Amino acid sequence: MDEAAWLSFLKSLEEVHVQRKAETPCTCDCNTEFLDSFSDNPPPVQSCDRDVKCSSDQREISELGSSSDRAGDPYLGCSSQSKANCDCDCACHRIEENARLCQKPETEDEMDRAHEILSVAHKAAETAEEFVRHVWNKGWRVCHHENLPKWLRDNEFLTKGHRPELNSYCDCFKSIFRIHTETGNIWTHLLGFVAFLSVAIYFLTRPSIEIQWQDKAVFSAFFAGAILCLGFSWIFHTVYCHSEHVGKLFNKLDYCGIALLTMGSFVPWLYYSFYCRIEPKIAYLVLIFVLGSTCIIVSLWDKFSEPRFRGLRAGVFIGLGLSGVIPAIHYIITDGFWEAINFAALGWLVLMAVLYIVGALIYAMRIPERMFPGKCDIWFQSHQIFHMFVVAAAFVHYHGISEIANYRLTNGDCIETETA
Repeated sequence: MDEAAWLSFLKSLEEVHVQRKAETPCTCDCNTEFLDSFSDNPPPVQSCDRDVKCSSDQREISELGSSSDRAGDPYLGCSSQSKANCDCDCACHRIEENARLCQKPETEDEMDRAHEILSVAHKAAETAEEFVRHVWNKGWRVCHHENLPKWLRDNEFLTKGHRPELNSYCDCFKSIFRIHTETGNIWTHLLGFVAFLSVAIYFLTRPSIEIQWQDKAVFSAFFAGAILCLGFSWIFHTVYCHSEHVGKLFNKLDYCGIALLTMGSFVPWLYYSFYCRIEPKIAYLVLIFVLGSTCIIVSLWDKFSEPRFRGLRAGVFIGLGLSGVIPAIHYIITDGFWEAINFAALGWLVLMAVLYIVGALIYAMRIPERMFPGKCDIWFQSHQIFHMFVVAAAFVHYHGISEIANYRLTNGDCIETETA
């Protein structure tokens, strides 16, 4: 190709490039604030890199010139329109660079820390999910009455929500915070246990100027009976499903606790009712201890806790409570009915007895679940009602013996009364 043809070819390439640039105006995806800053004062051409000033077509044209010309004119081979476009490209490049520099870059360290945090969070979520799945698979589920082992079948009118045999004290005590047929039985006497323990601590820590040690000793018999009864009860209902051996052991302790509460309840009433009469006081105390001990011995019989002896159990403890009728009749005969009501707290004693007896009858007849099988599996079953009657009766008795003790102590000592 001769020189004229070569120059004609170069000119045609330049015209094509200029036409394309004219049809496509210079547009930049730049920050508007930076564009405005360069509108009146564009950046100098010499500050731009050659690769930024011209497109690939322009560089191709420029590179066709001689080396000496290119050294003197960086826009050699570019038309005036191309130069303007190159300036626009340079400005856009500078604006993009400035905008990028104005933004806070995310360094590699920051990215690594963010990735590490996300990784730890993801692992923690996986660990928590695995733990929940493990607990769920390992944990126990409530079951139907028919699926229970024979030694756990106590009340066929409670059909669902029973705990299975757990064989673990830890699982038994964790079950306190789950919903099942024993939840109400546990909490009714657990709360009563805490309440009487608190009252006992308060009463026994009073200074001697308020409560003398003799009165603390007498009331301690009642507090001990109430705390042991309620304590044995909620522990029994908690670990009853551990195993057959453990269930029978704590069932015996539960029945012993009932006898201890009855015996302890009579001590303050007999002490203050026959305050100045030693012989009947000692006789009735001995009687109640003999009857209570007999009940404890009967409670240790292995078959005593079987469902078929439910009525016998209720009868034994009702009989133990009704033994208090004998000293009550004695007091009425010697001191009079109104004296017994007003000063011997006989009314509170009768109310306590009614609560105990009614609760025991409800327990023996299994009301209301007998009338509504499957409707009282969790709440309002007979055993829960019996528990609430026991706690109420214990507080009624505490109020009654407090009244009679206050009356006796305000009347002075027996020696001073006899002398007067």
